[in-house]
Parts: sequence; C-alpha cells; structure tokens
Amino acid sequence: MNPYRGLPSTNFWSSGVALAPPGGLDPVTTTKFKLTAADRVATMGSCFAQHISRHIERVGLNYFVTELPPDRTSADEANRRNYRVFSARYGNVYTVRQARQLFERAFGAFEPIDHTWAKGGRFVDALRPQIEPDLFETVDDVAAARTEHLAAVRRLFLESDVVVFTLGLTETFASIHDGTVYPVAPGVHGGEFSDDKYRFVNFSVTEVVEDLECFVDSVKAVNPAVRVLITVSPVPLIASYERRHVLVSNTISKATLRVAAAQVVASREFVDYFPSYEIIAGSGDGTRYFEPDLREVSQRGVDHVMRVFQAHMIDGIDAPQAPVAASDHDRAAYVDAASGVVCDEELIEASLRSAGL
Repeated sequence: MNPYRGLPSTNFWSSGVALAPPGGLDPVTTTKFKLTAADRVATMGSCFAQHISRHIERVGLNYFVTELPPDRTSADEANRRNYRVFSARYGNVYTVRQARQLFERAFGAFEPIDHTWAKGGRFVDALRPQIEPDLFETVDDVAAARTEHLAAVRRLFLESDVVVFTLGLTETFASIHDGTVYPVAPGVHGGEFSDDKYRFVNFSVTEVVEDLECFVDSVKAVNPAVRVLITVSPVPLIASYERRHVLVSNTISKATLRVAAAQVVASREFVDYFPSYEIIAGSGDGTRYFEPDLREVSQRGVDHVMRVFQAHMIDGIDAPQAPVAASDHDRAAYVDAASGVVCDEELIEASLRSAGL
C-alpha cells in the first residue's frame, strides 16, 4: 500500500504548483476562521502588511483604526503623517520582539530607557522614527504623542476581533541596557550608533517562537475573543548586518519566521496563518512578481495574494466595492490618497546615499 495514494492533488508539486495556471497558484487548503463584516480587523507588521490593510478597506470590511488624525485633517495630509497606514501609528513592526515590547509598553509593563533621538535640531520617536515626517520640535512633544499613541494601541488590543500580524525581519539592533529593539538602527534616522549602547541581534527560531507565543497569549489574556492571523512578508531584506551575502541572510530570516509561525499556529486554535510569502516566492511567474529592484512586490503579485486572501479569508463579501464619494475621514478617501508603501527599512540605503556612501 503506497501511503501517498489517495492524497489530494494539492499535496503534489506537479499538480499543486507546476500545473497551476499563471496567477492561479492557491496554497490555502484549510482555514481556522474567516473575516466578516462584523469583525473589527486590526493590522500591524512589516511593509507588506499595508497591502492587506488597503484590501480590507477596499472590500468593505471593518478596518479597525484606533488612532485617528485631528479633525479637519485632509486625507492626503493624514496619509503623509502615517494615519491609517496601520491600525495605530506604530509604523513598521518588523520583528516579533518589537511587537511583544509594543504590547508591554501599551499596558505599562515595559518602559524603554532610550526612546527619543535627536535629528537635525529636532527629535524622532526611536520606536517609530518616520511617524512624523516633519519630526518633533521638542522632547516633550515626542512624549505627549507617545502617550496618546500607546492609549490607542491599548484600545486596539482590547477591542479587536482579529489582529493581522505580518512578520518581516529577524535582524535588528537592541539597547544593551534594557533590550529595547528598534525598527531601524540608531544613526540611520536620528540618534547615533555606539558599541557601548547598542548591539546587533539576529533572532533564532527558538527566540521568535518564544516571543510570538508571548505576544499572542498576552493579547488573548486581555481580549479572550480575539483571533490572530499571521503572515510572513515576501519582501526581501534591504540589507543584512551579518557578514554574508544578503540573499543568504534573507533566506535564513524568512525560514526562521515561517517555522516559528508554523509552530505557534499548530499549538493555538485562535491563531492561523495565511501564505502571502509562499504565493510570491513559490509562483512560477518568478521575478514578474517583483519590481525591477527585485525587492518590492509588483501590483500583479499583490493582486494575486489578495485574490487568494479574498477567496479563503473573507466571508460574506464577494468582491471589492467600487470607491464611493467620501469626505476626508471616510474609508475611500484614505484608500485613494494612499500612495506607495511606507517602509522604515528603506531608510538604511537612503541614509547612505545622503551621506555620499
């Protein structure tokens, strides 16, 4: 008796991948839950998470945003200042340790020592460096904005029905004194790097699993009805601090995140996984799913991911709705005003170019 006899066609590469038509690769076989119009859906994570945020808004799901712009702010200005890019203005949450610390900060369990950096006579919030494109005028302004932000984050974790978390990186820089991790290295966009204050970290599978378990369990503890949907970003690392080729570092990083996600999903019924990474990385269209830089996912690739997401993860809404006339604070206005993807990691190369390096 051949043990493979009778398995579904999706279990075989020839029928599950090689014979999939262009744009038709669909690696989803089962889901633990679906998103409905009644669910408050929050998003966080790496750059690619923004595509999921926009799709959620376009199809008419309840994109749960807890940090809104001041009254009478235009949609263009709100997008420029990073409102609604994610459910709160945390910017890119690249590593699972960063997400864990964000939760702990929101609930008063962790207060970083080094959280404000100087830049050109003004200041940035080191934990979300691009959140104010014009920077903050004073340290007190940073602190006031942070207090407002963490209150919004706390509400997000308390009231969301679904949290969609896109894992992006394993490499980061951390404070030697209290372990605070940052979305970009000190000196890239504010602050200065020094070996006596910061160290490079590349999280292992064991560390990512521990952080991810702690994060999802912490959210569940304060919000018993919550569900968590994990994805892994298909966007490659823009740079690696490891002394090896960036392609090798990227492969190890994505594999680490994917294995960690699998372990946590297998052990928790309220956590599921959506294969954004696999759709892009495993597609027969190859580089056609990336822009010429071979890093940014093309609209064609994004559309493929969203078709599969729509088919398997959303219930009761058949297709994206056409934009409607909207005021500045309406869903359609923000979607239409959004341009490009906000990616803190791109500051690495930008800072080198500005320095002539």
